[in-house]
Amino acid sequence: MDLDIDTVRVARTREDCVLLPGEAFLGGGTYLYSEPVPAGVTGLVDLTGMGWEPWSVDGAGLRVAGTCTLEQLVSGPGALGAHTGGPYRALGLVAPCVSALTLSAKVARMATVGGNLALGLPAGSMVGLFAALDAVAVIWTRGVSTSGGGSRVVAVADLVTGAGAVDLAPGEVLREVRVPSAMLAQRTVFRRASLSSTGRTAAMVTGRAGGQGPTITVTASVSAPLSLRARDHAAVDRWIDRLDSTGAWFEDVHGSRDWRAAMTRQLAHEALDELAGT
Repeated sequence: MDLDIDTVRVARTREDCVLLPGEAFLGGGTYLYSEPVPAGVTGLVDLTGMGWEPWSVDGAGLRVAGTCTLEQLVSGPGALGAHTGGPYRALGLVAPCVSALTLSAKVARMATVGGNLALGLPAGSMVGLFAALDAVAVIWTRGVSTSGGGSRVVAVADLVTGAGAVDLAPGEVLREVRVPSAMLAQRTVFRRASLSSTGRTAAMVTGRAGGQGPTITVTASVSAPLSLRARDHAAVDRWIDRLDSTGAWFEDVHGSRDWRAAMTRQLAHEALDELAGT
């Protein structure tokens, strides 16, 4: 691997996050270092120098920094959700969603939550995790100092708008993800399908029970996350049928549209059954 760039700056303050011409942000770098440098990028700004606390929990809920690594996510919030009951039971989704990325331990130590979200890849399972938990992303807007504003909030479910497309303007930083406290104790579910046991995720369903009925979120088989509040199988089938009619399914070498549609239908039914306790 050879990164053809001229400079690397380590950001330590908000002002350091203002990009100069030709610069792009660097988080863990695991994807950037595996692909050709994007056209026009001549310098990188390393966000890990900001020293953000990886994650925290308080009365408002869970906060996860954009630079929190996947390893830190599993060992922190994931550990809180390792028990089936209790105030953090929803965080049982963390470990399977990270595992869905089929990462090596070395990559998990470097890859970041913010990087996975910002890539907007259909198989990027952090969007399925946080969309299922009704999380929001806090985004630092471009070129504004730390005093007075300079940020906006967008639902994680709306952050990814298509395959590789995200609601991030040039120069914006995904500062953190926030999960409301009301979500943390809810029952959750995870289902995943791929063409092989170690293959890229081709269909993923995450969901939560919720007071107004189960909500399921579909990712990987579609270009952007889709959610449905469904009380029965008929509602799921009607939803899947509409997606069939609109040609919503994503397709690449990891799965055809028809197969992904069939697997999504099956996984959604399984998820609904589990959330209903059947």
